[in-house]
Amino acid sequence: MLTWVIYDIVSNKTRNKIIKKCKNVGLYRVQKSVFLGDLESNKFDELKLELDSMINKDNDSVYVFTMSKAELNKAGLLGQAFDKELVTDEIISKFF
Repeated sequence: MLTWVIYDIVSNKTRNKIIKKCKNVGLYRVQKSVFLGDLESNKFDELKLELDSMINKDNDSVYVFTMSKAELNKAGLLGQAFDKELVTDEIISKFF
């Protein structure tokens, strides 16, 4: 299932851990604080639990949610949807 992780993390140390975890499970960085990728259901649940244990719940926020490819295509992209330094054409074509 397509999985989004969107975050606002105060601490650089925690933010770097979140980034590393997202990359390690196979998510692609599509903006500075946004990751997208295809995860199995058990990996999705595991990721949510691990991210929850990493953050400071008083200061940080992390959204982890799924979306079908059809829903993603319906959503549409306006303007500069992806940071060109972070996302390759290969990644864009994988999801769109």
